[in-house]
Amino acid sequence: MLDALTLVTGVAALLLAAWCGWAAYRDQPTKDWHFIGMAVVTLLSLIQLVAGIVLLAQGEKPEQGTTIFVAYLLGAFACVPAAGFMSLAERTRWGSVTVAAGGVVLAVLEVRLYDIWGG
Repeated sequence: MLDALTLVTGVAALLLAAWCGWAAYRDQPTKDWHFIGMAVVTLLSLIQLVAGIVLLAQGEKPEQGTTIFVAYLLGAFACVPAAGFMSLAERTRWGSVTVAAGGVVLAVLEVRLYDIWGG
């Protein structure tokens, strides 16, 4: 797996979590610029998903199994968009908390993806 992409995606997810956590601390819901940040993190996750599938198609194998690797890739890709949609339903500070939690979860999933691949 591409270590640099995993690192960048994890750091971007943590930055998004801190940004939305700060908004929640200030009692603000998610704003348009938060959704732009979510789009950037989601794009990084999409690039990672495509790169992972390409590596699998080329015959490379994750150390801990292909099925669990693909499941984690799909979960990492869906994590932030799901939190974003839930924050639309909750237009209070708790929407920002939801996105912050989604960013932390994505960062943890990135660490796990690195471990599954054999890092």
